[in-house]
Amino acid sequence: MMKNVLTIAGSDSSGGAGIQADLKTFAAHGVFGMSVITAVTAQNTQGVFAVQDITPEVIAKQMDAIFSDIAVAAVKIGMVSQIETIKTIAAKLTEYGAINIVVDPVMVSKSGYHLLNPAAEATLALELLPQATIVTPNIPEAEVITGQTIATLADMEAAARTIFALGPRNVLIKGGHLDGDSTDILFDGQEFVHFKSHRIETKNTHGTGCTLSSAIAANLSRGLPVTDAVAEAKEYITIAIEHSLTIGKGVGPTHHFYTLYKNAGLLDQ
Repeated sequence: MMKNVLTIAGSDSSGGAGIQADLKTFAAHGVFGMSVITAVTAQNTQGVFAVQDITPEVIAKQMDAIFSDIAVAAVKIGMVSQIETIKTIAAKLTEYGAINIVVDPVMVSKSGYHLLNPAAEATLALELLPQATIVTPNIPEAEVITGQTIATLADMEAAARTIFALGPRNVLIKGGHLDGDSTDILFDGQEFVHFKSHRIETKNTHGTGCTLSSAIAANLSRGLPVTDAVAEAKEYITIAIEHSLTIGKGVGPTHHFYTLYKNAGLLDQ
């Protein structure tokens, strides 16, 4: 039976990140994607130019509409910029007993636009991280959450321990901001697992964090253990980056459907 997976995130008008990337990723993994939109952004490959937050009341109604009607096998949470938004989402997740929750703490866009109100950072850590099956910060986000400088793999492990203490059951710190090959570190409170991948020379990495976290959620919904869910998601995002798309004048998106298109013979047309 097809699993139903919910993304709670912002909309990206250019289609490379946010809700749009999440739904594409869900489709590529054979799960049925649903969405609760937290904000509408005006953005493209060159930057974010405006954000309109959706009211907490409408966010709550969207969540009620989904959870009261449809079995939700996993939840991915992305852009949640305001304190009341975070509190509303946390309360509804508790109310409906949501499972397989993946929190991607989106804070700053690649163009430098702050997508999380700095005043809301503590609320995110207090309200959402304790409900997370896994939280997936990149290094700058992990530095904000922990207040620690991260320059080495040892620093990443130390930060993972600090974030784990905030309540999530697993912490995945993504290492793409360090030099050399990319190593992501997964910590379950007992042991570390390192996921190493070669660095791909491309500027087209728009939406990679959204895509990875959504792939993890899709994999969890299908019953994969966390380590396997992350491993398969890493393989998926690596292929998507390797075959990224040169769209627009700036940072282009990854190719969410490369493997499907290749297998269907659509890439030869």
